[in-house]
Amino acid sequence: MKKNTYAFLDKLITAISPSGYEDEAARVWQDEARAAGMETRRDVHGNTDAILNPGGTPRVMLSGHYDEIGFLITHIDDDGYCWLGPIGGWDPQIPQGHRVVIRGRHGHVPGVIGKCPIHLLKPDQRDKVVKLEELWVDIGVKNKAQAEHLVSIGDPLVLNHCMRRLQDDVVTGRGFDNRAGAFVVLEAARRLQKKKIAAEVHAVATVQEEIGLRGARTAGFGIDPQVCIAVDVTFATDHPSMGDAVRREGKVKIGKGPALTRGPNINPRLFELLVDTAKKNDIPVQIVAEPLATGTDANALQISRAGTATALVSIPNRYMHSPCEIVSLGDLEACAELIAHTVARIKPDTSFVPF
Repeated sequence: MKKNTYAFLDKLITAISPSGYEDEAARVWQDEARAAGMETRRDVHGNTDAILNPGGTPRVMLSGHYDEIGFLITHIDDDGYCWLGPIGGWDPQIPQGHRVVIRGRHGHVPGVIGKCPIHLLKPDQRDKVVKLEELWVDIGVKNKAQAEHLVSIGDPLVLNHCMRRLQDDVVTGRGFDNRAGAFVVLEAARRLQKKKIAAEVHAVATVQEEIGLRGARTAGFGIDPQVCIAVDVTFATDHPSMGDAVRREGKVKIGKGPALTRGPNINPRLFELLVDTAKKNDIPVQIVAEPLATGTDANALQISRAGTATALVSIPNRYMHSPCEIVSLGDLEACAELIAHTVARIKPDTSFVPF
C-alpha cells in the first residue's frame, strides 16, 4: 500500500466517530475525496457522497459506513465520574479497564473505564461480567464542576486504540468495522477515475449502520440507484475458538481476498458479475452464504424504493467489535480493485433482473 494511501487509512481509523457523531471521520473522508478531484456533497444525516460521471447510466452506489461502536456520557455524578450508555453492539467483557478518549467541548479528553479491583470482589462476583450500564469513566477530576468544564452529557467516547502495523500487511485498530469499508469505496472510486465508465457512480460513506442501517436507508432513497455494492467487514474464522462458527459462517481467512456473499439479500446476476470479474483479473475471492438478510447496508439498499440490484463485498476481520480488530491491507486493496473493475463493466443495457 502506498504511503499516502496508508496515511489516509490511518487518519480515518483514528477519527472518533460513533454512530450519530461521525463528523470527524466525515471530514477526513470528504477531504480525501476532494483532494482526488471528486465532486462531493453531504446530506442532512451526515452521509457523504463522492460522485463520478454525473449523468451516466445506470446509477451505481458504493456504500461503506464510517460510524463505529462507542459510548455516550449519560450522567456526571457529584464526584465527577462519568456514567455511560453504549452505542452499538458491545461485548460487555471488553470495555473494563481500558483507556478512553472523550470528545469534549474543548477537545479530546482522556480517561479510563474504572472497575472494582478483583481483591475486593466477593467470590461469587469474580466470574460475573459487569453490565454495560454499570461502567463509569474516571477523567481524573475532583468533582462534578471540574468534570463539567471538560465534558457534557451526550459527549461520545471510544476506547483509545489507534492503528498499528503488526507483521507484513496485517494491521490492527479500532473501527475497521467499518471505516475499512468507507476506505474501500473511496479507493474504488479513485481507480474508476482512471477508467472509461458508463455509469454514474456514487461512492457513499454512510452513517448510523451500527444502530439500524439508518444512513444507507436515507442515502439510498435520495440517490435512487439501480445497482448497489455494499462494503463491510465479515467474520474471519481463521483463529482459535471459532468452533461451530466455521460451519455457520464459512472458512474465511484474512489475506485471502474479499468475501462475496450469496443469499436472498444478494442479486444473483451482480454476484456472478463480481465472481467473473475476479477471475478475469486474478483477484482471489472467498464465497460465503447468508440465508437471511445481512446485517449490513446491503439489507437496507436492496429494498430501497422499488428495490436495487445489490451485492455485498466483505473484508475479512478478526475480533470484530473489539478495539483490536485485525485486517489485511492486501484485502482492502483487492476489494477496491474488484469493485472498480466490476463497475467499469456495467453498461446501460446490463440487466440485473434475476430470472
